[in-house]
Amino acid sequence: MGWTTYGSATVAVVGPGFVAIDITIRNTAGAIKQQAVALRNDADLSTFYKCSFEGYQDTLYAHSLRQFYKECDIYGTVDFIFGNAAVVLQNCNIYPRLPILGQFNTITAQGRTDINQNTGTSIHNCIITAAPDLAANNGTTQTFLGRPWKLYSRTVYMQSFMDSLINPAGWAAWSGTFALDTLYYAEYNNRGPGSSTANRVTWPGYHVITAMDAVNFTVFNFISGNSWLPTTGVPYTASLT
Repeated sequence: MGWTTYGSATVAVVGPGFVAIDITIRNTAGAIKQQAVALRNDADLSTFYKCSFEGYQDTLYAHSLRQFYKECDIYGTVDFIFGNAAVVLQNCNIYPRLPILGQFNTITAQGRTDINQNTGTSIHNCIITAAPDLAANNGTTQTFLGRPWKLYSRTVYMQSFMDSLINPAGWAAWSGTFALDTLYYAEYNNRGPGSSTANRVTWPGYHVITAMDAVNFTVFNFISGNSWLPTTGVPYTASLT
């Protein structure tokens, strides 16, 4: 995911404090073109409310800094929520689509490169269901919650609904044993047929966490939301629901 991915965005946002409401951002390259970003967001303290992001591979590039997405729809196939921002997605609908033949779906590919970076992807009270094209497929496509793009990849799913499309292992490797000891993947109190942690991966970096840990990935703690979200007028839940 080099310059070609970075430069493929339909829309790129860099201005601090950017707010978007009721906008659809679509990359029409299609699955066959592979990496094709709909939104690339480098904007600190940025907020997207009731927006839709539509693509296949690499749809939403939450590149850097602090970001918040509320009640958005996100469509994609491979690594379709990726980057190295400190980002919370709350009450969003996440729709894995049908990829090209031979591909499997990975919802996230978080890109933390250093253990001291305070970045990560927090998916809070979202709904993960198959997009119509995937739902109509015969069920041979595997869909995973994420895979470690970088060494300290960090992703947390909390209080979210996971439909049956999620592979029981939950998470996929990137390449061999790369990052399996150093990543931080966690699940807290999710629901739905794909949410069982009974057969999840047994990597050292994977955790089923308690509320005491999950609270670190809330809007209040993870992106200091109470200090900047009120001025946007966008509703949010500061803590766990």
